[in-house]
Amino acid sequence: MALDVGLGAILLLVGRILFGVSLAYLGLNQFMNADEMTGYAQSKGVPAAGLGVITSGVMLILGGLGIMLGVYPTIAAGMLAVFLLIVTPMMHDFWAVPEEERQDEMVNFLLNTGLLGASLIFLVLGGETWAYALNIGM
Repeated sequence: MALDVGLGAILLLVGRILFGVSLAYLGLNQFMNADEMTGYAQSKGVPAAGLGVITSGVMLILGGLGIMLGVYPTIAAGMLAVFLLIVTPMMHDFWAVPEEERQDEMVNFLLNTGLLGASLIFLVLGGETWAYALNIGM
């Protein structure tokens, strides 16, 4: 397949690094700003918001690193997809916020939708052999 040799392998590696590092950083941010994140989650009506912030941080870190390193990529991508499916409409409900918040929530909703799309692509590719990967769980 074009993903395990040549330019395809290099582009997949670059994409994995960009995607994985971005999500792992977002997960780390959950811990670095746990109080603010918990307050925001509480304002959205999330039950056990503190636990949700920690759990989502773990999911983002593990999912991002899994994609980046090629470690259990199907599990990593599936975990990210589930996270994004649940969190996106719950936390970025642009249709239900006051007008002055609508644009910011819509942007975040659309960004998460794009990340969900990428997660689904990695989920499909998870069963393939990836060059430059640890290839654990493939």
